[in-house]
This record gives sequence, structure tokens and C-alpha cells, in this order.
Amino acid sequence: MAERAKRLSLLGLRGDKGRDPEVTGIAVDSRQIRPGFLFAALPGSAQHGGEFIQYALRQGAVAVLTDRKGAEIAAAELAASDAALILAEDPRAALAGAAALWFGDQPRTMVGVTGTSGKTSVASFTRQIWQALGYRAISLGTMGVQGDYQAKLAHTTPEPLTLHRVLAEAAEAGVTHAAMEASSHGLDQRRLDGVRLKAGAFTNFSQDHLDYHKNFDDYFAAKALLFNHILDEGAAAVINIDDPRGRQMAMIAREHGLVLTTIGRDGAADLRILGQRYDATGQDLRFSWHGNPHLVRLPLIGGFQAENVLAAAGLVMAAGDEPARVFETLPGLSTVRGRMELAALRENGAAVFVDYSHKPGALASALQSLRPHVMGRIIVVFGAGGDRDRLKRPLMGEAARDFADVVFVTDDNPRTEDPAAIRAEVMAGAGPDAIEVGDRAEAILRGVDALGPGDALLIAGKGHETGQIIGSDVYPFDDAEQASVAVAALDGKI
Repeated sequence: MAERAKRLSLLGLRGDKGRDPEVTGIAVDSRQIRPGFLFAALPGSAQHGGEFIQYALRQGAVAVLTDRKGAEIAAAELAASDAALILAEDPRAALAGAAALWFGDQPRTMVGVTGTSGKTSVASFTRQIWQALGYRAISLGTMGVQGDYQAKLAHTTPEPLTLHRVLAEAAEAGVTHAAMEASSHGLDQRRLDGVRLKAGAFTNFSQDHLDYHKNFDDYFAAKALLFNHILDEGAAAVINIDDPRGRQMAMIAREHGLVLTTIGRDGAADLRILGQRYDATGQDLRFSWHGNPHLVRLPLIGGFQAENVLAAAGLVMAAGDEPARVFETLPGLSTVRGRMELAALRENGAAVFVDYSHKPGALASALQSLRPHVMGRIIVVFGAGGDRDRLKRPLMGEAARDFADVVFVTDDNPRTEDPAAIRAEVMAGAGPDAIEVGDRAEAILRGVDALGPGDALLIAGKGHETGQIIGSDVYPFDDAEQASVAVAALDGKI
């Protein structure tokens, strides 16, 4: 863990006028500043952190990290202070580097995974493979920190101070291996700078986060930062070349001097999917590694899971483990909570699954991947979140219309938007046969009630979440729990 104090220069920072004070802590919130702290005044979407420099100085900050705009905002206060000023063109990147040096220790083998969908599953599968091989390992992301060290996280990719503190604490607890999700927000905001990754994976690319990114190209460029900025030359890249953007990402990885492993059904793939056979409880996967065939049983629902499993296997091999040992662990993998999770079974044999798919491509993929496991109809219950990308709402409806037999449109997390207005935008794509049910619990109950023998219900959008956000309040709500209650009630068990 961190020492009690470090000189500014030992954090990779240079103060103005040669000032090199001893720093006793780092904070991005002026309310957390204590005497001797470094305050990072970062640009924000609503307000610049420079507005709070004056308060940080009053609290005893001995150094301020910011950009030129932040320095201009607090020019008078800084001129009257003895605090060292560190000007950076990209203060977020500078903070990330300083946080890495402040906390110091990290698990010695780390990998990252980016992409629109599949990040959580790939990170979890990577951690599970490592654990099966006898390592103390963790995965970090949407589900928090899981494995041989556990902690909650507020973001998929935490801000640098939290991220490097968690990594240092995990290393101190004996964790040697870590797999982390690399979100586009986290990459764009330089939260992963200073993380020493041996390998990175790219899963797929589809519409999402256009409320944050200017356009598709901007979103893709953020994902690409894992391969052309975070990973050092000579590190490894595991790329799904079946995805339309996969070959572009592979080219970026090669140009940056990364050692490339490709996955997919494409004949040129290093880890190539040769065939899949599905049943009610999982699938048999036949794949090849550099042309040599292998057959494994995966207790996982959904054809897309084959790509996630091979991405995880590719990361573990890229980080140094023998292929034969890695492949032996694959039958023991278990699904991530809320990722095509079997939530309940009706007495007539119909199954209810819960999945986190909340984007058009992910919903389409989930429904398409469920189809081979289902003899009867596929029923879907889903919605779209409020205060998020509106363009994807009709596309979500189209995905449900195209790949499900019965469609229920309901509320997801409406947040501060009008739930009925959100549903109307989804219904525009779902078509006239879709059934609109605003109350999510009622929609789940009606979906379960519609299940006949051989049918399956997919409840999509919230996955592992245990709350529903309405306005600014979070109300307890668990899709899997609601499904279990509905099945028990309709089958006369309660």
C-alpha cells in the first residue's frame, strides 16, 4: 500500500517554480482535502473542478493538478498560495499516472476487455479459468470486484483513485491475477492509464452510449484506446474478427506492435468456432486452436457465450498459461449473474431467463442465441432506460419484433423521463403486435403466464440489478426474484 507521504516528483508530477512538496494524500473532491493533500481539479461535463480550487487551498492542499482553464478560474487564489501548481494538457491522464505511483502495488498479471457487449462475461470467465488453474484472481467491472478479493464499485471502470486503491488492496490480499472491464467512458477519461496490462480483448461493437460519445466513430475510437494507448508494444491483443469492426481493431493492434490472437468463426481465426450443439442446459462447443480441433461441454445458454469463452481463454493464454491446461477448465465455467441466467422453471418445463441485454445488438444476439435451446416460442419482456441514448429505443423494439414470438414492452429504469414516452418510442419499433405493460412486475407475470410447454421467456435489460430507478429514487426490484415469484404463484406453490 501507499506510504504516508511522497514527494510530488515521485508521483511523476512537476510543480511550478521547481516546487516539490511532500504529499500526504490525493483527492478529486475538495471536501475530502486535508492538510498536505494534492487536489486534482478536473474538467467536467457540467462544471470545471477549477471552481473548487479555492476551497481545496483553504483546506490545506499543498499542490493542485489542473489544466490551463482550471488555473485561469482560480488564478488569484493560486497566486496568493504557496501550493505547487501542476499544469497538464490532460489532467485526467496525469492523475491516473500519479494514482498508480501513489498506491504502487498491482496484481502482477492483469488483462482488460472492451466491447459493447460481453465485457462482464469475458472478465468473469477469465477470472474463473485462473482460479481453476490455482491462482488467486479477481474480476472488476459492472458486478464490482469478485473473486479472491471482493469490493463494490460505483462504475464499470472506476475513477483512478478508487481503481488503484482497489488493485493495491487486492495485491496486498494475495491476488496475483486480475481481469477488468474497460468501458468506453473509462478509456476516454483515461481511468486505465497507469494500469499494467499484459493483454486486452475486443468482443464486439454496436450502438450504445451515443448520449456520451459524439458518434459511432468517436465511440469506436474510445474502445481502440485499449489497444493503441493503454497496452504497451509487445503486449497481447485478443480480437473477435467476426464482428464488422473486429478487423479494423485487429489492424490497430498490429500497427501498435501488439501480439495478436484472433477469435471467431472466420476461417482465419486462431481460436476458431467450428460448431455448436445446443440443448436445454447448455451447449457442446467444437473449436480449433491454430488448426487443432477440441470439443468441450459448456453449461452456458446462448451461442454468443462461445465467443466470450474463447476470448477469456485467449486472454489467459496470452498472459502465459498453456493452452491444454486452459481448455481443461472450460467445462467448469458458470454464467455471470444476470447474464442469460436461468431464473425459474415452470412445471410444464418452460424456462425463464434473465439477461442484462439493454442495447439493440445485445438484445438481438440474446434472442438469436436462445432460439436453438427452445423448441417452442420465445417470449420477451423488456424496456429502455431513461436519460440515455434515445436513438436505440426503436431499434430495441425492432430487435424484439424480429427475433421473439411474443413481445411485452415495459419500463426499465425510466429515471427522470416520462415512462410512457419511453415505451412509445420502443413500441414504434416493436410493431402493432407488441403488448405494452407499464408495470414491470405485471409484465413479467404476464410473460410467465403466457409460457406453454417448450416455450422460454427472456426478461431483458436489467440483469443483475436489484433496483429500479424512477425519478431520482431507487426502488427494490430484482428480475430473477420477480420471475421466481411469478412462477411459484402461477404453478400454485404459494
